[in-house]
Amino acid sequence: MSTDVLRTADGWWVILPRSLDSARAGGTPVDRAVPVHTKAVTTAELIADRDAVREAALAGDPGTPVADLDVLSPVTTPCRVVAQMVNYRSHARDSGFTGDIPPAFFRKASGSVSGPGDAVVRPSHVKFLDYEIELGLVMGAPLPIGAVVEERDLPSYVAGLVITNDVSARDVQLTKTQFYESKSYPTFTPTGPYLALLEPEDFTHLLDLRLRLSVNGELRQDRTLSDMIVRPAQALTLLARFQTLDPGDLLLTGTPGGTALKAPPKPVEKIGALLPPPVKWKAFFKSQAKNPHYLRSGDVITATIATPDGRIDLGEQRTPVTDTQTDLGPQRTPVTGARQDPK
Repeated sequence: MSTDVLRTADGWWVILPRSLDSARAGGTPVDRAVPVHTKAVTTAELIADRDAVREAALAGDPGTPVADLDVLSPVTTPCRVVAQMVNYRSHARDSGFTGDIPPAFFRKASGSVSGPGDAVVRPSHVKFLDYEIELGLVMGAPLPIGAVVEERDLPSYVAGLVITNDVSARDVQLTKTQFYESKSYPTFTPTGPYLALLEPEDFTHLLDLRLRLSVNGELRQDRTLSDMIVRPAQALTLLARFQTLDPGDLLLTGTPGGTALKAPPKPVEKIGALLPPPVKWKAFFKSQAKNPHYLRSGDVITATIATPDGRIDLGEQRTPVTDTQTDLGPQRTPVTGARQDPK
């Protein structure tokens, strides 16, 4: 079974098996955490000190409710943040792709990484802000140039998993053909709450992981990893042709269908291709302005990734959206740590 850890300003914590807290009405299951006695400051250092995580889990400490903790991203920065582009069949359909999809990667600034309850801040010049739930792979060992990673090798390279949201400024992305800028603004990669440290046997359950994202309670994205085009082992092999990774680095593995942005109908797309770019984009975004699914100030994004049996459960990420750069403190949403009950 995987072991969930989280990070606060005071250090690292390990999540205990669920218990019933009599102080909660109706005996509601409560996630509790105990501190890990480690000198680790970075994610890479914690991964190297897994014995301390195991010792904390077995210490018999009754723990602190996760809801009482101010949770930070379990992926510390600076680090490399790499992402896969169009890596779910459902997203490819939404984006208007047909036939084979060539694997592609892009980089995000690690300054975009934020906590699982921190507000997503929409820059004033961005009108079309979109969400993309993604499974994040956290590296546990160096990935050298030329590495060939088979499925059986994944436990040798990947230490754990996190929920990430590849927030995107679509007007910047499309008009400038610029992924790095459009996805790298501060708060554009909410991460956590939990880092699930995997055991080798857990990797056989990856395809059972279900990604679910809702906005204001409305379900927008809902797919398992079986919808992936390029799976993690192959992705690492392709990435290793040109990019090294180190422990603590983060690979976002793509998003399923259901984002706000969708390709226009083929006849409209063909007409648009005949127009000068400024005219084409003006017409496109005029039509997009009627789309209610883009994020607005006051929205709350909820994201979960888990297997149906709870063997791997990355917790619940709840991030409000705001237009106010200076109001980040009050805009943080408490992390409940709520996990899906096995069905």
